[in-house]
Amino acid sequence: MASSTNVDALGHAHPPAGPDARIVSLVPSLTELIFDLGLGERLVGRTGFCIHPRGPLRPVPKVGGTKDVKIDVLKALAPTHLIVNIDENRKETVDELAAFVPHVIVTHPCVPADNLQLYGLFGGVFGCEAAAERLSIELQSALDDAAALRASLADEAVLYLIWREPWMTVSRDTYIAAMLEAVGWRTLPARALERYPVFEWALADQAARVFLSSEPYHFNDGHLAEVEALGRRPAVLIDGEMVSWYGSRAIAGLRYLIALRRRLAGA
Repeated sequence: MASSTNVDALGHAHPPAGPDARIVSLVPSLTELIFDLGLGERLVGRTGFCIHPRGPLRPVPKVGGTKDVKIDVLKALAPTHLIVNIDENRKETVDELAAFVPHVIVTHPCVPADNLQLYGLFGGVFGCEAAAERLSIELQSALDDAAALRASLADEAVLYLIWREPWMTVSRDTYIAAMLEAVGWRTLPARALERYPVFEWALADQAARVFLSSEPYHFNDGHLAEVEALGRRPAVLIDGEMVSWYGSRAIAGLRYLIALRRRLAGA
């Protein structure tokens, strides 16, 4: 029988999987979570973007990308469980896969605290409740520390770059924006029609600083002077994985942002 806590983002309840579960993950950050929960031996397939943890992942077969999934390759792996995400995977692809994968677990964390439910879901379905509880305690501690830091500093408006030519940022309804807001960084623009809008550099006039993310566009030291000239604001490189990856990475991500906020506030 499915536990009331084993409910995914679409409201579907999932029964306990048992020790013979065969998992395919189409979500890089959740592939990392699978290993951090001690479930690595049950992972039989992953995307080419699933890169953490690097060593243990090498022998796990690739089934394409998060959106261009190789259906026949995935089917041949005979998975019992498929891990997908509303933002990262195409619905039509997931619907096609659901025709032969018995259990499709749909995820959609929108803010850092949503990972608590995610840990509980995976823990209940795959029988790793103790590991899930450990992650939950660590995440709650990081959330509390982030809240305490935010209470001690005035909020800052920031411009977070994810692409160049055209220059693109994130809207406030993204997980990235929610992570930044946890430590008191409010992303610009305040309102946007798209989740990842193209912007004009006049927007930087409202920002205290500009962040250059390492993904999906790989900004590096060579872009700092260009961005500072365009935005007339301090430019700082930021680790995109720490800000955009949910799952177990949310814990390290919050700790990373807490340390970065403290360092920049001190500077």
